[in-house]
Amino acid sequence: MASKQFNIIALAVFTIVLPAVAMATEFTVGDDSGWTIDFDYQAWAKDKVFRVGDKLVFKYTAGRHNVFKVNGTAFANCTVPPPNEGLSSGKDVITLSTTGRKWYICGVSNHCASHGQKLVITVLDESASPAPSPSPSPSPSTPKPSTPGSANNIGQPPSTPAAPAPNSAYNGILVSGYQLLMAAMAAVAFLVV
Repeated sequence: MASKQFNIIALAVFTIVLPAVAMATEFTVGDDSGWTIDFDYQAWAKDKVFRVGDKLVFKYTAGRHNVFKVNGTAFANCTVPPPNEGLSSGKDVITLSTTGRKWYICGVSNHCASHGQKLVITVLDESASPAPSPSPSPSPSTPKPSTPGSANNIGQPPSTPAAPAPNSAYNGILVSGYQLLMAAMAAVAFLVV
């Protein structure tokens, strides 16, 4: 009897822990290019959805670059924090543990200010899903946005898109479907045991 109770408790723990483990994503910043100069990290991050529990992996040659987590002002101004606050292994992994805006820069030489080596992302709750955003139609008077580090935006803070709003109806269906699946699995496991 004790063995059966243990199996049920283990299954219950498994069904609670599995979603967090299975849903986390590891993002290599810059994909095959890695963390380097003269790369458009805004474009790289644009279509990605970052969630609590996901990991950012900054890959680069150690000694040539580093990674600093900064605030919005330091990001806009490329203000480098003290060296002991930086990561410099060449394969730095940052687990996204809270929601909100996150800013990262390279503190080597002028890599951030002159070469656009900086990344801004918005981290959503692990269960939130982004709402579809309508494509704005460009107006003739709207200037074309410039890329980080280009001559047109030197000294200007980068334009940052608003965080996607969670779609609670879709999220509710997703969670309900998952819970139904887990309940069915638990029932089958209970019958087998």
